[in-house]
Amino acid sequence: MIGFQIHPRARAVSKETVDKFNGIPVANISDCMSRMTAGGAHLLPMHDGSPLAGPALTVRTRPGDNLLVHKALDLAQPGDVIVVDAGGDLTNAIIGEIMTSYAQSRGIAGIVINGAIRDSGAIRSGSFPVYAAGVTHRGPYKDGPGEINCVIALDGMTIAPGDLVLGDEDGLLSIPFEQTEALYQAASSKHELETRMLADIAAGTLDTSWVDARLKLLGCVETQA
Repeated sequence: MIGFQIHPRARAVSKETVDKFNGIPVANISDCMSRMTAGGAHLLPMHDGSPLAGPALTVRTRPGDNLLVHKALDLAQPGDVIVVDAGGDLTNAIIGEIMTSYAQSRGIAGIVINGAIRDSGAIRSGSFPVYAAGVTHRGPYKDGPGEINCVIALDGMTIAPGDLVLGDEDGLLSIPFEQTEALYQAASSKHELETRMLADIAAGTLDTSWVDARLKLLGCVETQA
């Protein structure tokens, strides 16, 4: 039945690929993706801010219903990130402390909910990565429909099953399966550059001559007092 299906996941980024991205800020990776990819500023870390990284196990569910999310918890492999498109609705929570505790016990790397959570105090005090759009005490229904391992989109950011999902205190990012190596190389260089810039700032040697050069190129006129 269309809209009520569980699909197999054909591929997923490897643990070696996931590990390579550890320590690279999401902002650096985003810059290398032309600043055109983001999961939306409304998807915020609900935990203590610990980083998130792993292959996506995607879920699309009816807003306010978490039946397929429960099934995804059982299907997920250690290291997976469960990414749930619940339509961004905040009326009913999709997960809470019980489900996140179960996910953590199974070695799941984290959960992303385009919707609401509850038991926010318990989640906030822990390091298990949970990203969501809001909080409500109202619980979910368990009737379906929904799909597992389908292509979803969060604020225009497309996530296919097995893509690399990353998160830190700045938000979420998804890297297409086929582009992880190229983006790793670019993001590593970007991170090294910014690390050197911070060292130059500390030493008082940062070169800001590019600002005037850019203003001149764009035709900005500086008037005299």
